[in-house]
This record gives sequence, C-alpha cells and structure tokens, in this order.
Amino acid sequence: MSERSPAPGGLALIERLVNTLDLESGADSLDTADGRAPFGIAEADLADVRELRESLRAALLAHAGHAPHREVTPLGELLARAPLRVTVDERDGSAALALAPADGRPLLGRVAAAVAESLVAGTWTRLKACEAGDCHWAYYDRSPAGRGRWCSMQVCGARAKMRRYRAKD
Repeated sequence: MSERSPAPGGLALIERLVNTLDLESGADSLDTADGRAPFGIAEADLADVRELRESLRAALLAHAGHAPHREVTPLGELLARAPLRVTVDERDGSAALALAPADGRPLLGRVAAAVAESLVAGTWTRLKACEAGDCHWAYYDRSPAGRGRWCSMQVCGARAKMRRYRAKD
C-alpha cells in the first residue's frame, strides 16, 4: 500500500506483521505457507498471531490519535506473556534482551523485544497505522513533527482530501 521506506530496527518486523492483512481487499498473506514463513509461524498458531497483529494495529492507531478499529486484546496483556529475559555480558557489562529458552512463542518474544528496543530508541510512537478506515496500513512516520496521518499522501491522503472537498458542495 505504502511507498514509504521500512521502519527502522525491530519496528520493521512489527510493520511487516501488521501489513500482512490488506483491509481493503481482505487478502491475508498469513493464509499461505509462503506468507507465514518470514515470521516462522505454524498454521496452528494463526489465531494467536492474528490476535497479536490486531492488537498491534490498535496500538499503532492510538499512536496516530485514532480509536481502535475494533475490540482487541490489549497489547500490554499479550506482551506480558512474552518470554524475554535480560542478559548481561560479564566482561563489558553490556546488556541485551534475549528470548527465554524453550519458548513456544518465538514471534511474540521477537515483537516484545522490538517494542522494548524502540522504547529505548524513542521510536515506538513513530510507528503508526493509517487513518483511512479501509486501510489502517502500518507505516513509520518520518515527518519532522511526527504528525503523519496516512500511509501514503498520494493514495489515502488524496482520497481523504477529495472526500472533504466534495463534502463542502
């Protein structure tokens, strides 16, 4: 949908996951093995992954100042289940987030780690969902003021402006 460049760091994973569903056409790339492969998702985990995707979309809509698109499980509740731990290198004292061993939900852990990384970097709230009700595509807002509203000014932004213009008549 968008011509924007991908989000930085781990946010790119979240952006790709949210954008696996095209709301306008209803096409869901998670319906195919090829669409699930980049995320390491088994078909048996689809319900949980779709729940995570829509909770992420609701958070991204909130980043853009919009209400959730539908009732979803709060993202914080899902991320609380993430099997993460902090590791510290004893030689240099550096710390990192790591997935806990024997994890049955690696995607959830990767998403939680990406959110944590972006919180530290100060970029979490720059990942947003398009304002257009038939879109809600995830995009990274690179505008100086951080007030982007659409995934694409040429498509969704232009449609919104045209609707407003026509409504004036």
